Amino acid sequence: MPEIQSVLCALDFRKELLDRIDRAFAPAIVHHVSIRDDEAIRRVIHEVDVAVLPDDLDERILEGERLRWVHCCHAGLTKSARPEVFERGIILTGAAGRSAPSLAEHAFFFMLALTYDAWRLHEAQQAHDWGRFSRQYAASRGLNGQTLGIVGLGNTGRAVARRAKAFDMRVLAYSRRVRETMPEDVDAYYAADAGDTVRPLLEACDYLVLCCHLSDETYHLIGRRELACMKPTAFLINMARGAVVDQAALFEALRGRVIAGAASDVFETEPLPAEDPLWDLDNFLITPHATPRVADFQGNSTAALFENIRRYRSGEPLLNRFTERDVYTGGNLRPQRGV
Repeated sequence: MPEIQSVLCALDFRKELLDRIDRAFAPAIVHHVSIRDDEAIRRVIHEVDVAVLPDDLDERILEGERLRWVHCCHAGLTKSARPEVFERGIILTGAAGRSAPSLAEHAFFFMLALTYDAWRLHEAQQAHDWGRFSRQYAASRGLNGQTLGIVGLGNTGRAVARRAKAFDMRVLAYSRRVRETMPEDVDAYYAADAGDTVRPLLEACDYLVLCCHLSDETYHLIGRRELACMKPTAFLINMARGAVVDQAALFEALRGRVIAGAASDVFETEPLPAEDPLWDLDNFLITPHATPRVADFQGNSTAALFENIRRYRSGEPLLNRFTERDVYTGGNLRPQRGV
């Protein structure tokens, strides 16, 4: 089994978890340092086999010549999935799924706010206008019986699918890999690796929820052509990364009512500039890349780490492992594809 002799752990977590990390890596030496302490990191980085980080890796970590495995207790590792990491053969894993329940709830907050037109409700309440409520709902449809399309069927995508079934929705999913059986809580599944395009899902869905990684493969996955495929009554929700959507194309589609509305927690530039025209759309809901935390954020953040320590030593495939396909170069290597 692969030996682990020395570990850099830069987590500022509760003592119980840090002690458990020491026991899990034993007999390896675990160096607990602050991620902000440059001197301490440089002092130990040249001797460690493994680095456990609270966020993305940086140049200080890549100075480690013996480094074989980096685990980031973080979900979207766009800044960590660098070509040089894979060229050096460094294993890169993350904590995808740590916030999946809250992210799925956030997606449904968006869906319900769009469906119930929360803006107009608040305006009507401020105006003490009871009649506006009844007029508004006379032409509306609830989530039940509607079709939900999910792009990216990882931890968050699966959590969204489970909750959609509680709302009696039909669930379609599009993801990268081929699966031998139909995923749980999904009525139809499309796989990029099987040659499927996202178009059938776009054409059928009433709500589109994006939960995929950002990479060169998914950069601007949703652009002008894809938005034009959607129903004029459909809503788009982005819980992935801002650059998965062509933001300029989304603005045009919302302003022109190509789709009914959208909501996003993520943007190509964050914070979203005050002068960005997206702020002023009356059919777009914004949250500032902030989701309420799960019940045990630190425990969820280390769950994959403990399992991966066991798997690493036994030679089993690691959870949440990134590959060359996850590299993001700003969309410069986006493959050609049609909808």
